[in-house]
Formats: sequence, C-alpha cells, structure tokens
Amino acid sequence: MTRLFPHPMLSAAMVVMWLLLTRFSPGHLILGTVIATLAGLALARIEPDAPRIRAWRPLLRLMGIVSVDIVRSNWAVARLMLTNGRHGARHSEFVEIPLRLRDPVALALLAVILTATPGTAWLDYNAETGTLLLHVFDMIEEEAWRVLIRDRYEALLLEAFA
Repeated sequence: MTRLFPHPMLSAAMVVMWLLLTRFSPGHLILGTVIATLAGLALARIEPDAPRIRAWRPLLRLMGIVSVDIVRSNWAVARLMLTNGRHGARHSEFVEIPLRLRDPVALALLAVILTATPGTAWLDYNAETGTLLLHVFDMIEEEAWRVLIRDRYEALLLEAFA
C-alpha cells in the first residue's frame, strides 16, 4: 500500500482539495484520486534523505545568534535608508566566500540565514569549488564578511551536521 501511496495524508488532502475546488461527482473523485496518487509518487521520487543532525546544541546557539543578527541588521539597514547615507557613502558589493560546508541541508540553512538577514543575499553557490557568491548592501571590508560567515555561522553548522 505504501508503494502506491507513499504519502497517504498528502494524497487524501489533495483529493479533498480537488473536490472542494471543483464539484463533487464520481468523475472528479476518480480524476482527483489519480492526480493525487501521481503527485504522491512524484514527491516520493524527488524526496531528499532525512537530514542527519549530529548535535542539537549548536543549532540552538545558531538560532539565538541569527535572531540577534537579524534584529541588528534591521536597525542598521533602516538607519542607512533613513539617513540617506549621510554618515558615509553606502557601498554595495558582491563577495565570494569559500565554504567548508558540503551537506545540502546545512547549505540550505546557511542560505536561509543569509537571505533572511537584511542587507545580505545569497546569490549563487558553486558546488565544485565550494564558493558562495553573496551580495552585501553596505560593504565595508570583504575579509570581515568571510570571517563572520566562517566563524559565526558555518562553524556551528559544521558542528551540527558534519
């Protein structure tokens, strides 16, 4: 049964949603069931393996650090926008950052962290070289960004997932 319906709750929810969006009839029930079954099978084929987390403590520390960084970045970006750059010329730039991370889940978490932090955006990742291309809204020093990401975020993600 699980081979035909690898995600039975998802398939059932899709059939119900199909019937709510259309009208109930035997034909729509059959069509919705076929589509939901095919969608569940497709999801089972592309579904990634479950992440292997070695340690939860670094993730909890990372959550606290990221929360503080997001608040601080919000204030910094708001101040830059409201003062119109009067306290110095704002300088946006792209920076390449070599990463030691290779775990796809850890890389996805780092992408979410960097994109959720105002003033930075994850643009590209080269899996062959392990290089991240990051856009920084107010660049002061490139090496400082490399050190910040390596020591503040990547180190904790390596501890949790490597």
